[in-house]
Amino acid sequence: MSAARPTVSGVTDAEAVRHVALALPRAYEQLIGGRWKLKVKQLVFVAFSKDEERFGFGFPREERDALIASAPDKFFLPPQRDLRYQWVCGHLAALPDDEMRELVTDAWRMCVPAMLHDIPDLPAPTAEVWSLLDEDQYADAGPLLHPHVHWHDRDVQLRGRVQVLAHLRDHPRPRPPREVEVRDGQVYRWIR
Repeated sequence: MSAARPTVSGVTDAEAVRHVALALPRAYEQLIGGRWKLKVKQLVFVAFSKDEERFGFGFPREERDALIASAPDKFFLPPQRDLRYQWVCGHLAALPDDEMRELVTDAWRMCVPAMLHDIPDLPAPTAEVWSLLDEDQYADAGPLLHPHVHWHDRDVQLRGRVQVLAHLRDHPRPRPPREVEVRDGQVYRWIR
């Protein structure tokens, strides 16, 4: 996963949130009611205020009060109508980039299958490769695979970018890897 763009003040903003969130598999942005929301399928995991100074994000309801009590200058309850959801709100300017990255990634994890949860923790460009394969965009994934990639997906073992892409075109999309090795910015080893 690519790193969030650092800001001058060491805190975050809406563009840094987008940078982190849109690098996650299956995430996209949509304008709804004049406000930008980050989604996976139909599930919203981050929503911005109209001025993009505050945001709401998925967060376990049973842990919400403790988060707010730990930093009331950063976090606050959503409006009364949204208290039924697993949601909390925060002031973007009060959050350091690393904390924002963790909150956004955890909110995304609440919306995706468990098999995808570890992808953000794997080295770049793993998340991008998996997203492209998930969308059947093999030509775009090719340059991110090393020419001599070692591909181990259960009982399938392949060697070389051309063989891997040919296999993937004819078979269901792979599950995300358990481990990868990256060389020269390309996935060299993919093990599932």
